[in-house]
Amino acid sequence: MLLAALSTLSNRLFPDGGIERAVCASGPPFFFALSKWARHLATMTKNADLAALIRTIPDYPKPGILFRDVSTLLLDGQGFRQTIDRMAALVAPDTQLIAGIEARGFIVAAGLSYALGLGKLMLRKPGKLPGEKIGIDYALEYGTDRIELHTGQVKPGQKVVLIDDLIATGGTALAGIELIRQAGGVVEQALFIVDLPELGGADKLRRAGVEPTALIGFDGH
Repeated sequence: MLLAALSTLSNRLFPDGGIERAVCASGPPFFFALSKWARHLATMTKNADLAALIRTIPDYPKPGILFRDVSTLLLDGQGFRQTIDRMAALVAPDTQLIAGIEARGFIVAAGLSYALGLGKLMLRKPGKLPGEKIGIDYALEYGTDRIELHTGQVKPGQKVVLIDDLIATGGTALAGIELIRQAGGVVEQALFIVDLPELGGADKLRRAGVEPTALIGFDGH
């Protein structure tokens, strides 16, 4: 509740981007301290209220797997609002573009783009983009997949944060990072609703020079 109130206050005082962006423009000490405190609060909270809204489906897509279904969180209006508010508080203040991975990553990235007043880059599955594009193939547990983006939509040196609903083994996120960098963007941060730390994806991102943060961590696969 307190974090949501801070977010609302910042948006009313600074409708072009909130406290963080006001810091970049003018840097008042009070707002700088308040912004750092809000980011720390968002990082340290266990977000148990949001975790309770995520359904667990056993033995899907195969026996022994616990599928963490964020669709039940999205169904809860206040829960989804809190998710976006808390993730927005974690976005680095010099971020220039929000990149979402198809498909559920689009939902989260769109909410963050609206909240922060930033453009949204779509990383799409093959056959979805009509214009000139670049893409990257990446390995899955069984077979391969591919993501693509339109050429010219990332400016050289542009600071991009990568967004998805969940990180598990990290294959898709790593492919997205490589693709954005191939297009000329700078990726140093990735945000997720859920992390499955036992699968090691977050550690892979760190080794690639990207700091991953998730609101919720679940044990197991």
